[in-house]
Amino acid sequence: MKIIFNRQQIGNAVAPLMCAVSGKSTLTAIEGILIDAAADGTCTMTTFDLEKGMRIQVQAEVEEPGCYILNAQKFSQTVRVMEGDQVTLTVSENLQACISSGKSSHRMNALAASDYPTTPRLTTEDGFIISQAALKEMLSKTMYAMASNDQRPVLNGCYFRVTADQMLAVSCDSFKLARCAATVAIENKNEDGSELNFSFIIPNKTVNELYRLLKDDERETVRIYMTRKNIVFHFKDTVFFSRLIDGVYIEFDRIILKNHRISVVTNRETLISALERAALVTEEKVAGSVRAHVRLELDNGLLKISANSALGSTYDEIAVEQEGDGMVIAFNNRFLIDSLRACSAENIRISMTSALTSINITPADDCVKDGSDELFMLLPVRMKD
Repeated sequence: MKIIFNRQQIGNAVAPLMCAVSGKSTLTAIEGILIDAAADGTCTMTTFDLEKGMRIQVQAEVEEPGCYILNAQKFSQTVRVMEGDQVTLTVSENLQACISSGKSSHRMNALAASDYPTTPRLTTEDGFIISQAALKEMLSKTMYAMASNDQRPVLNGCYFRVTADQMLAVSCDSFKLARCAATVAIENKNEDGSELNFSFIIPNKTVNELYRLLKDDERETVRIYMTRKNIVFHFKDTVFFSRLIDGVYIEFDRIILKNHRISVVTNRETLISALERAALVTEEKVAGSVRAHVRLELDNGLLKISANSALGSTYDEIAVEQEGDGMVIAFNNRFLIDSLRACSAENIRISMTSALTSINITPADDCVKDGSDELFMLLPVRMKD
């Protein structure tokens, strides 16, 4: 195999591929990039860590077609430090690879393509097309609440339900929950003409990588296909695929309290600013631990925000629109800030009942967008003082 790449182009292609390279595995092949060069000048590069994978096509000058595996880290580092506009990759029949540019060259071992694990089927009959910006906005509002190592596997990811013109995303761990629904333009790609009705759970790590791939441009779209165990995202020259989490998601609507007796409306950015100042105390490490809770006291239209630690204290207050009695409640400050940032409204409503029950954060009535529904639930912490 002999391929001549544009150095900048191959460098830009290899960088996103690294997200699906296995770092520690007994299977050496999944630590590499599968490079498949065709005679028509199309070079397909694949990485797959047995959970998620990526496939990118680049145009190159293919003098000798072939298919081999190269160690991803070494290949990426070598291409990055090479000088010149072109990089030539040659792999001999005895599995010796040579990467050269100008007068510089680097040799490394290659593996046979037959050693690479079988990747999932990347095209199916069932799927849909959606705006990248719409999907990215949905993820931005929910991904912060995903669990990472929960004993219930379904919580270690983000749940989606897709119908004809509606998308719902939900994530939840033991302390916080985010639910976001929106009316979006969805193009049905079901070959049999059936209506869209998909439910699936995307793993935590896949969601984080997908968010990086998505663009904010409303004109850019992504085709999404599903099988029983996998989900595939088709971009222009990139295919990103992942296993789905198998299981039935929790009945999230049943755990969300609906009838709170106290309501507070305030400006979101003003509250976040006050909590960020409190974070100077709540996130200070003291004797190897972090005291992360912030105390909120609601009193006659004032929200008093305070925190104490061995190294200092903080106090702030902001004016709010209050309905119901006053109360004192405490939260993990970082969890509260993340929940507030996920909400897209300028003014937010915080609904609560007692110091030991969860609160709901929603857009204020005058900030609700047509067809959208956002709710962020957070559990308080028990105060020690």
